[in-house]
Amino acid sequence: MAALPVAGQPAPATTSTRVTPRVPGPSQEPGTAVTPDPAAVTAPGPGAATVSEPGHAPLSEPCVLLKVGEIVLKGGNRHHFERILQQNIRRAVRDLGIGVRLWNRNGVMVLRLADEHGPSQHGPSQHGPATGPAAEAAMDRVAERVSSVMGIARVCRAARVAKDPEAAIRAAVALAAGRTGSFAVRARRRDKRFPLTSAELAREIGRRVQRAYGHPVNLSRPDLTIAVEVDQREVFVYTDGAPGQGGLPVGMSGRALVLMSGGIDSPVAAHRMMRRGLRCDFLHFSGMPLTGPESVYKAYGLMYQLDRFQCDSRMYVVAFGQAQRRLASSGASRLQIVAQRRLMLKTGEVLARRLGAAALVTGDSLGQVSSQTLANLTALDDAVSLPVLRPLIGHDKIEIIGEARRIGTLALSELPDQDCCTLLTPRQVETRARVDDLHRIESRLNAGGLAEELAAIAQEYRPDHR
Repeated sequence: MAALPVAGQPAPATTSTRVTPRVPGPSQEPGTAVTPDPAAVTAPGPGAATVSEPGHAPLSEPCVLLKVGEIVLKGGNRHHFERILQQNIRRAVRDLGIGVRLWNRNGVMVLRLADEHGPSQHGPSQHGPATGPAAEAAMDRVAERVSSVMGIARVCRAARVAKDPEAAIRAAVALAAGRTGSFAVRARRRDKRFPLTSAELAREIGRRVQRAYGHPVNLSRPDLTIAVEVDQREVFVYTDGAPGQGGLPVGMSGRALVLMSGGIDSPVAAHRMMRRGLRCDFLHFSGMPLTGPESVYKAYGLMYQLDRFQCDSRMYVVAFGQAQRRLASSGASRLQIVAQRRLMLKTGEVLARRLGAAALVTGDSLGQVSSQTLANLTALDDAVSLPVLRPLIGHDKIEIIGEARRIGTLALSELPDQDCCTLLTPRQVETRARVDDLHRIESRLNAGGLAEELAAIAQEYRPDHR
């Protein structure tokens, strides 16, 4: 793996992507694990608060409920989506230093703190669930982390309580403390042996909340919704929760290579493709040695930021300055920008095939800049045989900026740097490039061989979360 270049020093010697060693970062995974309950449980990692009192669930054991979205529509393939989603959840929480367990209950995934006894053969462990302020804080961190996992529609911080009407009612009423405005209670009884029906449970909770806090009831548009789910062995109580990322689990749709410039558009395009189940690797072209390493720092920061949506990201950096100089000396003139973008795509295709990626992704938006006219995009597609995905093709800049702000990449993208695309730019850029003209330029350079050379010297970086 390559070290980040240092300003004012020459670029480090390049290494082949075929033999790149593993990254910066921990040499092994932390001692935390998420294991599906009830099959197996891994001992809790450092920082996991545990209690070992036998008996029923306490009044308020903290946990997290994850509501899935599109996955429920997948019919007979649903279990494949759920399996990949569970793997992604494990990846997301492994660096928190918190031992947790995961199991799936009727399309809702439950995360609990691990305890020293593990699960019973009939389901989640009934021995010593973790409680108290430390446990609450730990599950808050878990909930925040998994909110970035693709495929989850809603994240709810819940309390797991004993399967007893009074315990459920008291826990539900406690959720209304310190709140203002109207409320509603939504109760669901999966186990019909529970003494109260769903309607009776909701009415009793509503009556107690009104008596304790005086909040008005509003069943159509409440300010607070208290949800109560009576399961086979316990009751879960929670409020509205927070929206998740939605979409499909990363990895379900395959792998793609994102051409990431360091600007605003390409990180947003990557996020959209992750949300459709693509695992994304990243390829950045720096202007080195004609520029400094600033664009590499930016691209690394953007990759690091996007990594929370998929984990285990990889970024490859190609020093592109000399190739740009060769294009300019070949007489590209007005076609310089389109010709160098074709070379980038060709290099990306070579690297993508080595990585097992089935598509390239760009942040192109139709008509946004001169290289993104319909004629020029058609000329770009001619350069490669892999499909080029453009998730932002119909979006305007204001929409893209808003999405970049929401996913947390905008501030980084707006940092100044010397982009390789601004190097050797002609005064006038061709907006109706002809493929035959581009082929002639590329034949002078042996563009296919040059793309192979550039892909071979790509340097690999991975996010270091230590």
